[in-house]
Order: sequence, then structure tokens, then C-alpha cells
Amino acid sequence: MQTTEVGQNSEIKQVIGSLCMMNNRFMNFMLDDNKKAAQVFLRVILGDDKIKVRNVRIQSFIQNIYGHSSQLDILAQDSKGRYFNVEVQRSDEGAPARRARFYSSILDTHFLQPGKLYEELPDTYVIFITENDVLHDNLPLYNIRRRIDENAKCFEDGSRIIYVNSQRRDNTALGKLMQDLYCTEPKNLHYHEFAERMEFLKYSKEGEEKMTDVIEEYAARKAEALAKEVAKEAAKKAEEKEQANRIELAQGLLADGMSIEFTVRHSKLTEAEVRELASKLSA
Repeated sequence: MQTTEVGQNSEIKQVIGSLCMMNNRFMNFMLDDNKKAAQVFLRVILGDDKIKVRNVRIQSFIQNIYGHSSQLDILAQDSKGRYFNVEVQRSDEGAPARRARFYSSILDTHFLQPGKLYEELPDTYVIFITENDVLHDNLPLYNIRRRIDENAKCFEDGSRIIYVNSQRRDNTALGKLMQDLYCTEPKNLHYHEFAERMEFLKYSKEGEEKMTDVIEEYAARKAEALAKEVAKEAAKKAEEKEQANRIELAQGLLADGMSIEFTVRHSKLTEAEVRELASKLSA
């Protein structure tokens, strides 16, 4: 029993040790109520060293009573009242243009309170950090704003959508940030604001306890994979047994002088399989 527990603890530590910020749950823990770390993200991505994060929340659920509701990975607000929604997407299917548009719109409906003027609507930024270059132009960053077609001027409505291509991991400030997203060891991080937090989460008892749901999610995935393997093995054995029964039936029919066509029809074997059995019987 004790050996099993030691093995499980070792496996848990292995799982935690392999986590990086491109793991959505781990990113949440890294930034939860961590203004300094969120500030680094926004300053580097937006190229603005003056951004001061006032608060940051993870998994913010925004209820939409008239339609689709949303759960935002990371929601931060800065000292100017601007809101920043950061989404980490490892799957290309999770970062379509219309999802970014929807998230932008739901921020608007959530933060303009009844009775307020449209001019009081805060600036919003929806930032998708993607594992692959989903917009396919090999750019490190895609800043998306509305513009007027006739004169190409920006239509300044206060909304921005940004796609960050995490494949561009060069030696620029943004490239180093992208390197940090895939880093699993605190000592190898470029930004010390991340290192302290990662050290706490990975190498302290309190950090491990804080990540209970990550561990439970891993355990659930492992149990699901095991159940699928067991079901697959059971299905394989059932098919092998069924095939053996078909072969036995076909051999009996052939031994009784039934034709190839009759045996194929009643045994459910292929014609090639029946002919092979017939040749063995006549040998």
C-alpha cells in the first residue's frame, strides 16, 4: 500500500513538473490574482511599459441572458479602466475569428451598465495566444482593429483583438515571453515575475495542494484512457471469439458438402476466407 502511494506521489510530481503556461489550467494558476505576472503579459504583448494592472481574475463567467454565455480564461483591468481578456488556445479550432468577435461583444454588453452613456464604454482587448500560427502569415503578432475601407483610417471604437503566434520564439521581448510559455522549470524563465510563482506552484506543498483540480483532471483523463483501453481489449476479444465461431460454423458447413456461396452467406465470412478453409479441408 505504501509503495503504491509513493508511486502515485512520484507520478503526481512528474505531472506537475511537466506543466507549462501553455497548459490552460496551469496558466490560470500562474496568473490568478498575480498582478505582476499579468502586467508582464500585457506590457510585452501591447508594447506598453506603462500598463499598470489593477486586478486580475481567472475563469470569469459572464452570463448572457439573451444568448450564449462565456467563461473567460483570464480577465484583467488596468489603471485606465481598460479590460483585457487573455485566452490560451492550443487547438486551432478554439481560436476562430468569430469567437474573438463574440468575446469582444460580450465584454461590451457586460461592462456598460444600465443608464451609462456609450462614451463610458471601456476599451477592451481580446488576446488569443495560440499554439500554432492560426492566421498563417508567419507574424509574431496580429493586431486587429476596425477600419474604414474608403480611406483605410482606423475606426476608433475602443475594441481590439490580438492574436499572438507562440511559434515565434526568438530573442525579442515577445519571443522570450513565448519561450516562457513552454518552459517547465522556474530557473529557465526569462521573466522573474513568472519564476517565483512557478517555483511556489511546483515545489511547495501549498502549491501542490492549490493545484488539486489539475491533478484530479489528470487522474480523470488517465482513468478515462484506461477505461477505453479495457473496452478496446474487451471488444477485441469479443471479435476474436466471434470470428472463431464463424470459422467453426463454416468448417461444419463445408464438411457437410455445402457450397462456397451457401457457406459465405451463413457464416458471415468473406469468400476468400471460406475458400481458404475449403482448400485446407480438401488437402
